[in-house]
Amino acid sequence: MTPDDETGDSGGDVPFDPAVAAASLSGQADAAWAERAAPHVGCAFLGGVSLDPASRAAARDLVERDREEFLPERPLAFVDAQLDALAEAPLRAGVNLRSATPAPIREAAAVCTDHDAIAEVNAHCRQPELKAVGCGESLLQEPDRLADHVAAAADAGATVSVKVRTEVPGVDLADVARTVERAGADLVHVDAMDSEAVVADVANATDLFVVANNEVRDRESVREYLEYGADAVSVGRPSDDPRVLSRVAAAVASAGDGDESAGDETESPSAAGEVRQ
Repeated sequence: MTPDDETGDSGGDVPFDPAVAAASLSGQADAAWAERAAPHVGCAFLGGVSLDPASRAAARDLVERDREEFLPERPLAFVDAQLDALAEAPLRAGVNLRSATPAPIREAAAVCTDHDAIAEVNAHCRQPELKAVGCGESLLQEPDRLADHVAAAADAGATVSVKVRTEVPGVDLADVARTVERAGADLVHVDAMDSEAVVADVANATDLFVVANNEVRDRESVREYLEYGADAVSVGRPSDDPRVLSRVAAAVASAGDGDESAGDETESPSAAGEVRQ
């Protein structure tokens, strides 16, 4: 799968343009955060939002050890209100969704559908509390259960993304990507950790729109991911730094025109060091 000159389109519908996303940050990625990123990105993934009793109990445990989490009393109403707040924003919203079971994913995805937002199934979080209840990264090791989550979101009519990570023992992400594609996914959002080349394996295995994440900072990192076959990139921890977002957006925009200098400014202090979720 090869990105085109401007959008990284793999041949199907492009879910957002420009091909830069702001990736969800636990307890921080809300509508106000997305609006601040909007001048530079085509998409902002809110959340993650814990939907069911199991994931919410795990999130409360995480708060007890000083992790920021979204824990509204009514998570579906929260998703609806946050997306409504972005109705006039010049980007496409997405919501990163956590649940141990498919039904809450279907309900939240229906809300996303109403707002033309992307429903992102979280198979990414690696906190022990979330994995213990069957959320996040644990879904990568149970691809059939992950497929049920994806199918639930797709059945609700949503554009479906799946957030995954590399370096999970026993997990072949190319196989996972094929599984979620068959289940109805449209995008796969890959946290490459320190295994950037796995992006190529995922891109070559499917026709999914591939979003590459982790240490996306500048022209060099953007070019690396696009050369591996990513259709878009996403910015994680420094997504609240407009200097980083501007640099990445410039690098993506120039990827097809041979401009070797775009997006190659001096790195800002907040861009140093990824704090992975």
